[in-house]
This record gives sequence, C-alpha cells and structure tokens, in this order.
Amino acid sequence: MQTTIASGLANARDMHTILNPRTGETVGRLAAAGTEDVARAMAAVRAAQPGWGATAPAERGKLLRAAAAALAAAAAELAELNAQETGRPVGEALAGIAAGVSALEQYAELGPVHRGHSLRGNVLAADYTIAEPRGVAVLLTPWNDPVAVACGLIGAALVTGNTAIHKPSERCPHLGGRLGEVLSPIFPPDVLLTLTGGAGLGDLLTQQLDVDMFAHVGSSETGARIARAAVLTGAHVIRENGGNDPLLVDEDVDPTWAAEQAAIGAFSNTGQICTSVERIYVHRAIAERFCKALVEQAQDRNLDNRLAPLVDTRMRDAVHRHVAGALLLGARAAEGGTVPDGPGAFYPATVLLDCTDAMDVMVEETFGPVAPVCVVDSFEEGLRRAAAGRYGLAASVLTGSIAHAQQAVAALPVGTVKVNEVFGGAPGGSAEPRGESGHGFGYGPELLDEFTRVKVVHIAVPPTPAPDSESGLAAEAALAGGEES
Repeated sequence: MQTTIASGLANARDMHTILNPRTGETVGRLAAAGTEDVARAMAAVRAAQPGWGATAPAERGKLLRAAAAALAAAAAELAELNAQETGRPVGEALAGIAAGVSALEQYAELGPVHRGHSLRGNVLAADYTIAEPRGVAVLLTPWNDPVAVACGLIGAALVTGNTAIHKPSERCPHLGGRLGEVLSPIFPPDVLLTLTGGAGLGDLLTQQLDVDMFAHVGSSETGARIARAAVLTGAHVIRENGGNDPLLVDEDVDPTWAAEQAAIGAFSNTGQICTSVERIYVHRAIAERFCKALVEQAQDRNLDNRLAPLVDTRMRDAVHRHVAGALLLGARAAEGGTVPDGPGAFYPATVLLDCTDAMDVMVEETFGPVAPVCVVDSFEEGLRRAAAGRYGLAASVLTGSIAHAQQAVAALPVGTVKVNEVFGGAPGGSAEPRGESGHGFGYGPELLDEFTRVKVVHIAVPPTPAPDSESGLAAEAALAGGEES
C-alpha cells in the first residue's frame, strides 16, 4: 500500500482546489479519498498493528528519532508548502516544523520509559499494571500549525504501539500528504498512512467500527460530531477544539505593557492560534491608556503589513461577519474593521471598543486578528465575565496581585490559566480543556496515557499439591526398600 493516498483516486468523493491566500492563485487540486480508499487503509493499518505493537518500545523510539531527522531534512520544502497553502510566513512555518521535530524527539524518549505501577498485595503475590496500545488511531489535525500538531499526535500514537491513519486539514492537503511521504517510509509498511480529503472523508472515518481511538484538533462543531459518532462505535476520543479565550487586565499593571501582551495574544499568526486572545476585559482605572496603546499596536502592524493573510477568504468572511455584527450593536472600530481591496485573504489588525457580551465577537470564536475590548468597573466583574461562556480552553490574567491571580486560577473554568504572559510555559505541559473546547490530554507525557489502555496483573503462588494415595504408597515402598538394603 502507498504511504500516502491523496490524489488520482477512481472513487474520489470530491475535488479540492487550494488557493494561495496571499495571491489568490491556484496551488493545486486534489481528489479526496473515498469509501474504497478508507476500507483499504483501515484493513492495512489493522493488519500491521499486532506486529508494530509487539515491537520493543526502544526500537519504536529509535524509528521516531529517525523520523525526526527526516522531517528536519525536509523542513525547507514543507515550510514553502505551508506558506503556499495557508499563508503562514516561511519563518513561522519553519518554527512550527522545528516544534514538530522536537515533538517526535520528545516522544522517542518518553515512549520507552512509559511504565505501569507496582501495587501492594500479598507478600507472595505480584501485582502491577501494564500499558497496552489501543490499536488503530485516526488523527485529524488542523491547518493553523499543521506540522507541529500532527507530529505530536503521530509521535505519541506510534511510540505506544498503535498504528495510525492521519487526515490533515483539507486546507493544507499538499503539505499533509508530503508530510506523510516524509515520515511513513521510516516505519514498517502500513504503520502510518495518510488520507486527504474534507468533511466527507472525516465522516467516513468516524463511521469505521475498526477504529479504536480518535484524536482531533480543530473546530468544536467537528469535534462534537466525532464524539457523538464514537458513542456508537466505542472508540476512545480526545479533542482540542475551539476557544473564546479571555484576557483580564487588572488596574495595577502598566497599561502599555498590558497592551503589548494583548496585541501578541490577539494578532500573532493573524489571530489563528487555538489559544489566541479572543476577548479583553480591562479595568476602568487604566482602560483609556490601555486602549490607546492597543490601537497603536494594531496600527504598527497594519502600517508595515506585518500580518499574514487569513487561511482563505471563507475564514475572512467569517471574521468580518463577527466584526460587522459588533459594529451594528454599538461597538466602535478604533482601528481596522474593513475588508481590504486586492487579492488574497488579508484582514487588518482590528481593535473594537465599547463591546458587550451580547456581541458574537465576545461569545464566539472569531479566529482572526480582532481584539474586542470591554471595560469593567472591578477585577471581580471582569473575572465573572471572563469565566462565563461555553468554551474552556485557556485564559490569561495580567495582575500584580497574588490574591487576584489565585482567585482567577480558582474561578476560571479552563484547561490553562496564564498569569502575566499570554503565551509561554514550561515544556511538557498538558492540560485538559473544558466545555465545548474538548476533552482529554492532547500534549505532554499524559498523551501517552490517552493512547494506551491499562491492564492490571495479579500473580499469586499456587498451593503445594498434597500427595495422593498412589504417590504416597510409592514413597513408602521406596523408603522401605532403602531400609532393607
């Protein structure tokens, strides 16, 4: 079987045309994998799994390190594909690929030492747990950091003995297909396969009864569909989905520094980061200075054309609908807020003032370079508003008060709370999102637990067998014979 099933398929469901979001020019057209392709891929990875699962973890880790080296060697090519399909600047794409290399290396080290626990029982018994691969994993990954996210899931899945089918986002299928061609040959045949396609392919995969696990990073709507389908098939599901991450700005911080943090959080990668700042609550005492500095941050990015385009015009239209809806409800665009002329899917860094929680831009995931600001009269009011909503991915708090920081950590129903830095954190961190933002660990050492099942083993000492009548007579006769001699 080919390592990548991407184009030229006789049973293709549909064709995908990918446009360069900078120029609007065609990058290429690919056929989506269809029913027969899914069936062949499922049969192949299922057949390969027992042998791969029996491979020593150290050997699996060795191959993962080789895959990391192959990815590093192909970085320039993959970064260019990333730029063409998603508009991400080549330098940022290279950083994402470097993160993917690190993820593979990390799991190459963690996999062989992923261990069970010894249990206390009878002194003559042995009790312990072992981790076993779930079996066949389907990995559905996004376009906004496509290589890093894919490599994290691929690394954890393979090093724990699972075989995997990777479905990259339909917004970057050339990149996803090429990533499969780089990584798959490192492993035994059919351990890692790549299928490209859109929502139709995703639906086909979720209907497969032979899938043991789904790992999904993407929209909440898609994640919910996968979770519902898995109820019927019994597959284990982990998912990191949408967010509406708040930033709470206290009255005792420097407003210029706070505005810099807000701009980093809202405008980095053109606002297309899972944990981007999506809504801002600033204390009235510093609101005027903060908003002025935030507008200046946005203007700097717009004047020097620092922002990359959004991934496509469909995404830009969705972002602008949120902005236009907020303006109709009384928000004020202090900077940006209009669709620029010219080709591509560009959208300016936008600051919206006088926002309320009645606006979609404050309660839904916008996923674009938009910073909506709501002024609050107290930290407690801001915390209450920040804690509201159906998402629970992450939240940021800027404060000089340890008491307020601790209040925020306790009150915010999210997987990650960041205090005084909107991005960052120690390597190996792994959080569980809440609400419509997903479920389960998606990163770090805990991801190995998600890809395995625990078996408890109890070994006891059998009793010494009592001698039966015949053996007892034979023993007596032998003893008697010995005495006569």
